[in-house]
Amino acid sequence: MSEEIKLNAANQELLKQVNDLYPEGSVFVQFHGEKSGYVRHDQATQKTLPGGLFIIVTDLTEPNYTASHELLHLLMLLRGFPQIFFQLSLGDSRLDEQMMIMSTDLYNVAIHRVVVAEQRKHGLINDQVEAEYLKGIEHTLTPEDKADDEEKTLRLLTLLDALVFYGDHLTQYEAQLKAKYPTALAAAQKMYQQLAEKPIQSPFDMRRSIVKTYSLFDQQMQEWGLPALHNNEYTTLSPVLSDRQLRLSLRQVFEIYHSDMKERGTSKRAYVGLRRSDGQNSFTMPAPNPESPEEFKRLYAQPVKEFLEQHSIPYIVRK
Repeated sequence: MSEEIKLNAANQELLKQVNDLYPEGSVFVQFHGEKSGYVRHDQATQKTLPGGLFIIVTDLTEPNYTASHELLHLLMLLRGFPQIFFQLSLGDSRLDEQMMIMSTDLYNVAIHRVVVAEQRKHGLINDQVEAEYLKGIEHTLTPEDKADDEEKTLRLLTLLDALVFYGDHLTQYEAQLKAKYPTALAAAQKMYQQLAEKPIQSPFDMRRSIVKTYSLFDQQMQEWGLPALHNNEYTTLSPVLSDRQLRLSLRQVFEIYHSDMKERGTSKRAYVGLRRSDGQNSFTMPAPNPESPEEFKRLYAQPVKEFLEQHSIPYIVRK
């Protein structure tokens, strides 16, 4: 067992905030592992055990940075920020797995805008963490060469997340990133510029930022002649609705369409509820019974709130 690690004051405060909101049992932070010398966002895991949730930091390079990262993710979830769900299947488990990983990584890019701002506010990111984060990028990616390679998508994802992490501190690291990954960095910077235009101050802003991240990523994939991910259809993102929208009829806010994808875990074609304003998958549902035009008319006429609650679909009320 390595040296004993204690949570610093900022993390103890975060842990207290998490525990005040956590519904069942308590949340604990444990440290097990070695020091790799670099920082990445896969250096912790979560386990639910009797009595609560355990955040286990598995790399001890920057234990307080890593613990705070996990605690802030959890805190945002507990405070009602939008979540993603995977309820559809492309009919190929390997492909589904890849899609879920990439969708989650893009979702995290948007979430990290808030997480990193909070970490910086609490003094949890210093020059040493920034240098180790750069080592983490170099550990993850190979440098670009002239040949079209398999790593384009991973580079874009990794560097987009890096731009969120470095923010105004990028100038110290930009030359090194540019030397190794010029194409991916330029594409990530173009995306980041558009994402950073609007601040994130509420769950509604966060949802808009997630939808935009999905859409800008697909644009870049297509510019490179690579297949778009279509997370607007594949990934269910919890809707954020005002009281007024909850009173409107379903038809005014959502469009239900018969997807080519299957319901996860069954072989039935799924129905997907797309938000009319941005085309984002907000819920999925089995075929109505009976599957008739009359039944759809009835569903579409229902108030949004009644429909969502009847079908146990999670949503967030816009303040």
